[in-house]
Amino acid sequence: MSYLDLFLTFARIGVLTFGGGYAMLPIIQREIVEKKGWVSEAEVMDYYAIGQCTPGVIAVNTATFTGRKVKGNLGGIVATAGVVFPSVVIITVIAALIHGFANYRVVQDALAGIRICVCVLIFNAVLKMWKKAVIDKVTLLLYLVILIASVFFDASPILMVVIAAVVGLIVKGRAQS
Repeated sequence: MSYLDLFLTFARIGVLTFGGGYAMLPIIQREIVEKKGWVSEAEVMDYYAIGQCTPGVIAVNTATFTGRKVKGNLGGIVATAGVVFPSVVIITVIAALIHGFANYRVVQDALAGIRICVCVLIFNAVLKMWKKAVIDKVTLLLYLVILIASVFFDASPILMVVIAAVVGLIVKGRAQS
C-alpha cells in the first residue's frame, strides 16, 4: 500500500459521501475494513468512538487514525488530506455559485431529497454500530439510559461519553475480577 493509495482511497470516500461525517461511516467501514483490510471491525468502531470524543469531524478523525496505523504519522496526514480534499474543492465551487442558485426550486427540491438520503445513511451506520456495541444486558441498559438522557433531557454529549466510559471501566473491571 502506497501513500497515493491511501490518499486516493480517502479522497474517494470524501467525494462520494454527502451529509457529513456520520453519513461517511458505512462507506469508510466498507473501504478500510472490507475492501482494503487496513483495520479490523473492532478497530474502526474504536476509531468512531474516539473520533466522536475528540475535536473535529468524525470522518476526518477516523481517516487520521487509519492513516497513522497503516503508514505512521505521514500516513495520518495523507489520509486526512485525502478525505478533506474533495470537500475543499466542492465547497469552494459551491460557495462561488450558491448565491445564483440557492433560490431555484429545483436546487431546493434536490437538497430536500439529499437530506432524506443522508438520514438513511446515518441510520444504517447506527444499526451497524448497534450490532457490534450492544452485546449484552448491561450495554443495552447503558444505551437506553444515554438515549433517554439525550432525547428527553438534552444531556451534554461530553458528560454522556464520560459516564459511558466510567460504566465501561466498572463493568469490565468486575468481569475481569
